[in-house]
Formats: sequence, C-alpha cells, structure tokens
Amino acid sequence: MAGIDETLPFHPLNIAVLTVSDTRTMETDTSGALLADRLVGAGHQLAARAIVTDDVGAIRAQMQAWIADPAVDIILSTGGTGFTPRDVTPEAVMPLLRRVMDGFSVVFHQASMGTIGVSTLQSRAFAGQAEDTFIFCVPGSTGACRDAWDLVLGLEFDSRYRPCSIAGQLPRLQDLCA
Repeated sequence: MAGIDETLPFHPLNIAVLTVSDTRTMETDTSGALLADRLVGAGHQLAARAIVTDDVGAIRAQMQAWIADPAVDIILSTGGTGFTPRDVTPEAVMPLLRRVMDGFSVVFHQASMGTIGVSTLQSRAFAGQAEDTFIFCVPGSTGACRDAWDLVLGLEFDSRYRPCSIAGQLPRLQDLCA
C-alpha cells in the first residue's frame, strides 16, 4: 500500500529554490519562501535560493550552475510557467533535460483541479532530470506552490514513501528503492 513507512529512516534531500520573476525580491517572494519553509519543515536541506528575471538566459544559467553542483539534488522552480509573453521557464529549462517526468504534470494538475478547477489548464508545470539533478517547475502563485508541495512533492521527496520516492533515483540514495 502506498504511503510513508515510519519504520524506515528519513534521508534529507538537498533542494535549491529558484523564483522566476521580474518583480519579486527576497522580501516579497512569498512563493519561494513557502517552498523553502515547507522543505526545511519537512527535514530537507535548503541548498540554495535565488531569484532571476523572466529571461531564458538568466533562468538557464542559474539552472546549469545548480545542475553542476553536487550539493544540489533537486531544483524547485516557481514562476514563468503560464502563457503571458514573459513566461519562458519551460523554454529555458526543457532543453536542459535528458528525461521528462510526464507524470508530475498529470498529478500536479489533478491536485490543482481540486483547488482552482479548470484554471489549472493555464499552467505549464513540468518536471524532468538534467544530469543527475531533478527539476520541478511550478507556477508562481503561492497557492500553486502550496498545492505542489502539500499534495505532491512533500510525499515524493520523502525517502520513506513506498513503494518508491524520488530519493531512490538519486545516485547517493539509489539503494532506497531496491
């Protein structure tokens, strides 16, 4: 049966949070702050946090720096996944991925359907793997970040989740999902 197996040890992940926005600062970034607070509250390590503008080059440069950093297991990105002309996160990140995690978008949209209804169609949330780093890109609203963490990522990132969690796909923890 799927769920947290309390008899297993918890293995914290090293997670970086990237906010993509032309207007937010560290003081006004409620979405990035929510993700950082949630991941630390769950026992994970905040490996880094940054804000970049809605610019393909800026997004890609920060992503590539964290992908190359062995201290980062997961990158959570918030913002730039909609349909305005400035929303370019998918265009910036997709070329970096060697694999796309199609199921994340499906599960995220199912979770969002319960909170925002069919407005979830306006999100281009996605996930994938670049080198050994997993990247999850969600919308920039605080509500979307709450849905993503509380309804999907909190469980997916918990190494005790069975039958398997993303932790078992990381090279340093690959024996967790034998």
